[in-house]
Amino acid sequence: MMETIYQSSLEGEITREDAIKLLDSNHFQLFDIANRLRHEIVGDEVSFVVNRNIDITDHCMIGCTFCSFRDNIGYEMTTEEILQSIKEAVDVGATEICLFGGVMPYMDVEFYCNLFSTIKEHYNIHLHSLSPVEVYHAAKTSQMTIKDSLSAFKDSGLDTMTGASAEILVDRVRAKLCPNKVSTPEWVDIITEAHNLSIPTTSTIMYGTIETWEDRIDHLIILRDIQRETGGFTELVPMTFLGENNLMGQQARGASGLDDLKLHAIARIILGKDLPNIQASWIKIGTRMAQMALCCGANDMGGTMMEDKISIAAGSSHGEYLSRGQMHATIEAIDRVPVERNTTYEPVNI
Repeated sequence: MMETIYQSSLEGEITREDAIKLLDSNHFQLFDIANRLRHEIVGDEVSFVVNRNIDITDHCMIGCTFCSFRDNIGYEMTTEEILQSIKEAVDVGATEICLFGGVMPYMDVEFYCNLFSTIKEHYNIHLHSLSPVEVYHAAKTSQMTIKDSLSAFKDSGLDTMTGASAEILVDRVRAKLCPNKVSTPEWVDIITEAHNLSIPTTSTIMYGTIETWEDRIDHLIILRDIQRETGGFTELVPMTFLGENNLMGQQARGASGLDDLKLHAIARIILGKDLPNIQASWIKIGTRMAQMALCCGANDMGGTMMEDKISIAAGSSHGEYLSRGQMHATIEAIDRVPVERNTTYEPVNI
């Protein structure tokens, strides 16, 4: 069976039923086939990006049940403070700035365009920002179409968009996790529109709340279908749920370490060659578990970060920064080859 699954994955023929059956198989066989696929599809290099997360405000009107970040401190960064944070990242050789934050009524299309253009006037750095929910609310507030809003963002300096606000792309689950966010069809439409405008995006999955394994598989298949249509995803970022200081943490205990590894493995098998880059998010699962995930299908360590207020607020205890040297040491410790990349997975020569 496992050899058949291996070939089916390479040929892009894994079905929902195949994936469900795999989850009931021997865990070590599952991990082995995912690792073989990883080796076949992307080889033994493990990539990472030198970047900085900048969470511009923790004020938010959305009110997701899984969020610990909303009003955790109570702040809004000024443009000057954002520029200073970017300077600190540039000074250590960062190639990517990730702008995150809550959603507020004043964050319309003009707000983001002014911010993006100001950043680009000061720094020639890749700007990775906005999720479908931020695009949706900015467009709605500005009474603009999604397409026109995305075009304006791109013209103002947005380089790539995040695939955040996906959580689990099953509306029955979203009704309990994030009822005020976009629906599954809306998320898909916004991401697809971005890809059609040549704005690459990441893709994400947040697992470990109230969803089932079948829901997780359905989510991954939706991502695969989008990728086959547009080719616009740069990577999958699995994000294990962190349950401290939020309402959902009172109902869901989160994923186990075994679940973390199974998720990365089944993602590799379902996505195959369609979406070759799967990240092991060290800030969510720690460097040691990330090393294990790299042996179960993943091929990327994500970013050096410099800060991540969102994960820290939800209980992450794995730190907020890994230097280039620490990245290299972590990757080399499992006999893999570290490669610094940019946001779109092109190698960076240093």
